[in-house]
Amino acid sequence: MSLHAQLSPEAAARLAAQKRTSTITSLIIALLLMVLVGIILTIIAFASPTNITPQIISYSGTPESEENLQQKKVQTQVERKPSAPSASMSKVIAANTSSPTAIPVPEIDVPEPSTDFGDGNDFGDGWGNGDGSGAGGGFGNIPTSMKKRCSKADRIQRLLSSGGTEKCEDAVVASLRWLKKNQNKDGSWTSQKPVGMTGLALLAYLGHCETAQSEEFGESVLAAITYLTNKAMKNNGKLATDFKDNHWCYEHSIAVYALAEAYTLCVKSFGENINQLEEAVVASGQFMINSQHQGGGWDYAYDEDGKRGGDLSIVGWHLQALKACKFTGLDFKNVTKCYKKGLDYVERMQLSSGAMGYTGPHLHGSQDGTTLAAVGALCFQIWKSSASKVARKAVRFMDKEMKFDWNGVDSDIYGHYYAVQCMLNNGGPEWERYNKLFRDQVLNNQAENGSYKPVNGGKKGVKAVAAGFIDGGGFATHYRTCLATLMLESYYRFLPATGSKK
Repeated sequence: MSLHAQLSPEAAARLAAQKRTSTITSLIIALLLMVLVGIILTIIAFASPTNITPQIISYSGTPESEENLQQKKVQTQVERKPSAPSASMSKVIAANTSSPTAIPVPEIDVPEPSTDFGDGNDFGDGWGNGDGSGAGGGFGNIPTSMKKRCSKADRIQRLLSSGGTEKCEDAVVASLRWLKKNQNKDGSWTSQKPVGMTGLALLAYLGHCETAQSEEFGESVLAAITYLTNKAMKNNGKLATDFKDNHWCYEHSIAVYALAEAYTLCVKSFGENINQLEEAVVASGQFMINSQHQGGGWDYAYDEDGKRGGDLSIVGWHLQALKACKFTGLDFKNVTKCYKKGLDYVERMQLSSGAMGYTGPHLHGSQDGTTLAAVGALCFQIWKSSASKVARKAVRFMDKEMKFDWNGVDSDIYGHYYAVQCMLNNGGPEWERYNKLFRDQVLNNQAENGSYKPVNGGKKGVKAVAAGFIDGGGFATHYRTCLATLMLESYYRFLPATGSKK
């Protein structure tokens, strides 16, 4: 017989309840342990260093949505755009060479900046400084005016509204192609005074909104900038070919003008980064300021206290270059004092008739005063306004006395380089009469290859200082072509000094 212990029903119920409680407690403890382990692992994970590559974001203007953000890409070679900067703006160029002859190799490609420079109100109208002074046209409104030169449609519109024709645009492009074919391997032009001649060619390219990233002319522009930049850095800011030649001040001022405008257009406006360009502009511009004659002019060999005191022809290039430097926004010392002294010098050169003298208020040699009147008028327009007394007096004189005949004695295109700018800035009937005087003379004397034919003064010669610069071949052809091209670009290169935003 076997014995079996039996639990009472009450005891069995209590045992079952204890088992359920133990099971639930075990599950809760297990879950709590799992949560605790998870928390510990999370803490450990956050405490450990991770190798995450950050994204570099660049944007154009103020992004309104995430669609505006793009990740920067690194490239080792330039990707030429299918059109000039007029249609799509320049990419950044990272130049990593200071070789006198090498062209910098672009390395970084970023999103293209916006083509919208605003309506010009926040930059001032015309040649003024954008400080609300109400002064004239051109440099002071440079973002808007550069936009006008950077679109073919805008260029044509400016040409037609200002009295030009589409033939002017065709002539400019033909000239730029001729310059491209005749550029030296080191980025310069000509064998005579290559620094100055490179400066003129670079100004012609910039006047058509050609930058280092232009499809057709980008390599020429970058090579020219590199050549001039390396010259400046090698010579502590001084720009010339032969410093023993007393006339090197011309080369320096023209080259500074070109480098400063290249900085404003390529770097400041389009975001290109060209190695040592900023340093070259500051060094060469400050040298020019520091070398002003105590009388307010600039003289041969940068003589600062000689008896001659300079001449108006030299002063004209320096005041143009100085204005270009000021608009870069870079740090130059004594700019205001410098330009005011320069304008005082210009005013002292003016005769009662409105004509301008070379080294004093009297006519120089065979000159009739119109060439230098144009120089002086432009200086006052770019630093003051077209309404200034000196400029208006000079324009009235030019309107009555200035002549132009490419194949005659009155073929001083040096004077007309200045005249077309100051007469366009002045506007009105004076501009209409002058436009008829100069436009077709220039258009009709371009050679089939894009260069410009020699002027022909016959046995009497050309009534111009240093006429050999324009009436011969070779070096003179380059000089004539650059001046003629800049004259035709005046229609859109800067807005007129009337303050118009057309």
